[in-house]
Amino acid sequence: MPDRPPPARVVFVGGLGRSGTTLLERLLGEVPGIAPLGEVVHLWARGVLANEACGCGEPFGSCPFWNEVGERAFGGWSDGLAHRVLALGQRVDRTRRIPGLAQILTEEGADTCPWSSPGLAGLGEYVAAHRRLYDAAGEVAGCPIVIDSSKHASLAFCLAAAGVDVHVVHVVRDPRAVAHSWHRRVARPEDGRPMTRWSPARTSVHWLAQNLSLELLARRGVSVTRIRYEDLLQAPGDTLRSLVARIGLRPHLGFLADGEAELSVAHTASGNPMRFTVGRIGLAPDDGWRTGASVRHQRLVTALTWPLMNKYGYRGRLA
Repeated sequence: MPDRPPPARVVFVGGLGRSGTTLLERLLGEVPGIAPLGEVVHLWARGVLANEACGCGEPFGSCPFWNEVGERAFGGWSDGLAHRVLALGQRVDRTRRIPGLAQILTEEGADTCPWSSPGLAGLGEYVAAHRRLYDAAGEVAGCPIVIDSSKHASLAFCLAAAGVDVHVVHVVRDPRAVAHSWHRRVARPEDGRPMTRWSPARTSVHWLAQNLSLELLARRGVSVTRIRYEDLLQAPGDTLRSLVARIGLRPHLGFLADGEAELSVAHTASGNPMRFTVGRIGLAPDDGWRTGASVRHQRLVTALTWPLMNKYGYRGRLA
């Protein structure tokens, strides 16, 4: 019997939604040796249970890639498996669990069994399901590296606390641009239903929570590389070349040319509507929020997020 390939290396793309995480995943997915999986945290509900479309356009249950992944990882997908993983996630994959997960990662907590904490009971089983999925996806794709763009800092903490050697890519974007995006009306391409909308104040709170959590993850010794969405668009070649080298691959970027990128079909289980895009796309700075967002909203977001904005190089100037 031939030897099985080594476990897939996991790159986790983290940050608040509407920060460019899907674009980054699509670009990284064009690099040889990297398989983009989409937002795995939503695969169980939206893929297995709701049978929403894969990035290839096929319903999840009809996608040959995901069918093979399910067979290798679990002997096939089932509603029972999905409900079990979702129940475990409701217990351990929560922002409020981050302090306990962070303690496991500290030197003092290194000998603490995570399963001994009532709030983290089931962590091992929850992460084991993800580990099996990552490894099967890497095998099916023939890639040593898989990308999970779930974004949630809590899932990154779960993976690291349970022993997964994960490289986190922390994506940040100007919070005023993020707030403007969350405030717009956008329809989901899968079913036409409106995507969730947040007020600028709520977006600011979530922007702070996610970014501060990922900062904490880096301070706990997890490999974290931060990139700014604006840098990705202004200098895509330089930004991707540096990031791919940090991940440990040769940066073959033949899909980039003259401020554009050529995207192929990707088997992403969930995520931003951009995951369905195939063909040539432009990579240009997106500053529509400067005139599209009201001055009042920009001032509110600036006031709420100002210290971290400045740390990330965003000045509190209005348009």
